Amino acid sequence: MNRRKFLASGALAGVGISLAPKAASAAAARTAPPIIRRSPTDTVRLGFIGTGGRGRSHVGIALQRDDVAVTALCDVDPDALSRASNMLEEAGRPRAATYGNSDYAFMDLLARDDVDAVVIATPWLWHTRMAVAAMKAGKYAGVEVSAANTLEECWDLVDTHEETGVPVMILENVCYRRDIMAVMNMVRQGLFGELIHMECGYQHDLRGVKFNGGEGKPGVEFGEKAFSEAKWRTRHSVYRNGDVYPTHGLGPVSMMLDINRGNRFVSLTSTASKARGLHKYVVDQAGEDHPNASVEFRLGDVITTVIRTQSGESIIVSHDTNLPRPYSLGFRVQGTEGLWMDVNRSIYLEGKSPAHQWEEAQPYLDQYDHPLWRRYEAEATGAGHGGMDFFVLHAFVESVKAGTQTPLDAYDAAAWSSITPLSEMSIARGSEPQDVPDFTRGLWMKRAQEFALDDSY
Repeated sequence: MNRRKFLASGALAGVGISLAPKAASAAAARTAPPIIRRSPTDTVRLGFIGTGGRGRSHVGIALQRDDVAVTALCDVDPDALSRASNMLEEAGRPRAATYGNSDYAFMDLLARDDVDAVVIATPWLWHTRMAVAAMKAGKYAGVEVSAANTLEECWDLVDTHEETGVPVMILENVCYRRDIMAVMNMVRQGLFGELIHMECGYQHDLRGVKFNGGEGKPGVEFGEKAFSEAKWRTRHSVYRNGDVYPTHGLGPVSMMLDINRGNRFVSLTSTASKARGLHKYVVDQAGEDHPNASVEFRLGDVITTVIRTQSGESIIVSHDTNLPRPYSLGFRVQGTEGLWMDVNRSIYLEGKSPAHQWEEAQPYLDQYDHPLWRRYEAEATGAGHGGMDFFVLHAFVESVKAGTQTPLDAYDAAAWSSITPLSEMSIARGSEPQDVPDFTRGLWMKRAQEFALDDSY
């Protein structure tokens, strides 16, 4: 049956399959899952592309493992590269090969025979092209969040994974946050009943990250005059208006809702508030006469996205990084028998909690502590972000060792990251609904949920 007749037959009606740009990949994906072409190994030879603060955090965790050899490092910043190299020396490890003489020096790293996998922790605009290049070179790709900036990049991740059979893992560490995993354990044991509504987001005052005076000093500079993330991150606030960082909240929620594994995102709407926070910060710190006081920041101070799922749940995702506020990912997990909220650290379970009264959530979180945390608590102690950084790198390394698919895969990377361009489209069109592509091309209906079902990665 040709494609036109197949579509005309109505076989896709109600299924929500999105046709991707590459018909050959689509046909292959509808018949069988990707083949993972990798033999098991006892030692993973890791390369690191991007050795700034985030990259060095991953390097530090890798150096604590006896089953990892750090063989290559790449960064265009000589100081960052030197610091990462020194970490190996201080740990008593052999020095790694280093690359950084051009923006595409990472291609030389990927050509090495002694690199099994790479961790990519670079500015956002490089994530997809580096992950795609890694897969084409036969290297497992662990890519920091978000994994893609455009819908085309989302499809590039999926298409390349399916064509090469090489896994890409989105390194979403919040999926491994201890309280999140305990709540996921409670969800799976039915304490909240049938899930109805979820809330999450990235709510974090980043004004001091988006601006500085260079070399880490306080200030209001960004771009070439600035230091670290302010060199590149702030430009997204100048040119874009959407949820540019959705995965910290959306990743954990997706796992609880079995997204891409029996469920999927169907559509969304997004709304942006006016943009005032970054301009006010510059004026308050440096006055109206500073050149950056005349910059027009497009990114709304608060972006609100509402997602509808195939199974009928609603998800509210918030992005709020330009105003004064305490940090919170704003989780709310609500079902037919109760809810949990992380902002007030509270829980309510019908028939268990006092009627119409919040309970402190911690006793429940302790009781339902995830087996993965119980097994690896000692190893995770001291790792970044309360230990969850250990777990996300652990899952990546163990997948490479076993030669298997990663627990957070190309379809997750694409679906979660797609919220950024789709929110931009919705906002630009007056909060018009946008369909979310089915990056699994229908496989969500038969893919099984395997994420953290026990004490395995």
